Amino acid sequence: MASDDRWLERLRLELAWFTGRPWLGGREAGGAGAILRFQRVRPRRNEPFQPLLADEITPEFLDRTLRALKRWKLDIVGMDEVCRRAVTLPEKQRFVALTFDGTGKDLIDFAYPVLSRHEVPFTVYVPTAFPDGVGEAWRLGLERVIARESRISLVMERKEQRFVVTSREQKQALFDHIEGWLRTLPPAELSAAINDLCRRHLVDLAALSRQASMDWADLTRLAADPRVTIGSATVNYTALATMKDAAASREMAMGKAVAESAFHREVRHFAYPFGDRASFRRNHVVMAEESGFASAVSAIPGIVDVEGRTNLRALPRIPWDGRCRSLRVMRVLLSGVAFAPVRPTGAAPG
Repeated sequence: MASDDRWLERLRLELAWFTGRPWLGGREAGGAGAILRFQRVRPRRNEPFQPLLADEITPEFLDRTLRALKRWKLDIVGMDEVCRRAVTLPEKQRFVALTFDGTGKDLIDFAYPVLSRHEVPFTVYVPTAFPDGVGEAWRLGLERVIARESRISLVMERKEQRFVVTSREQKQALFDHIEGWLRTLPPAELSAAINDLCRRHLVDLAALSRQASMDWADLTRLAADPRVTIGSATVNYTALATMKDAAASREMAMGKAVAESAFHREVRHFAYPFGDRASFRRNHVVMAEESGFASAVSAIPGIVDVEGRTNLRALPRIPWDGRCRSLRVMRVLLSGVAFAPVRPTGAAPG
């Protein structure tokens, strides 16, 4: 059913492009511009089980995307400029901002060469535990366990659970089930659960996490590029909605402080970890402002409006990942006509 819904949505957007609807809405319909969210950029792999493939695009597709954005005469800007244009009158050219979540090694290995070649600005949101070598890439650990094993055991809701998964479809269903459950857990319980699972199945989560992440030397190289904006994504990249308010506020403040100490500059921009409607609430929008961030981005699709009508601490972003590889669809999305006014659950009005 979900795949049918995605196909129908893709068809709707393709039809919008062919009918010319995006170009009939007028300048005002598209707001000030849009923020694109990227997660992973790396070459295609041959592994039969890739549950996180929907998060990925290839370097070649990133190159096609950047060529298209330039061809469409969009201003490619950094987050400081996004904040400025979001509170001013509409400008002649609409903008697009490029943002990357997390510290995945693929960013510097595969995405950065493409971005550098195109000489475009972009923003990286850093969860500081990962370059420190202590972050837990729990989704990668879960992926590794299910990819390797056909018999899997773990404790869920205080009960021993055992699963037999032999087909790719069974493995994907189990990954989705366990990932959804882990996403609801407070940080300490999530860490205990994923470490227990990995130990049972001889997966070294700490080594896997370090191998998959950039270190401080990689990030320092990025930060030395004047086109790169370094933002924060807390310390441990934990969904804020699973934490008590004091802990969430501390995560936000500490992530900012560590990044500022490492890069010797003010860190003005923030990304809510995961960023969907279930992962942060109205009080976290307030916390972002109290922590001194000029902007905070979600993962809720939408466009950035003009004249202060979009809350700078609840900015929408359009995901650009492996679920869609049509540049026609991207152009419709960037036009803004595909979106009704969007606010995260409980977010303060703009």
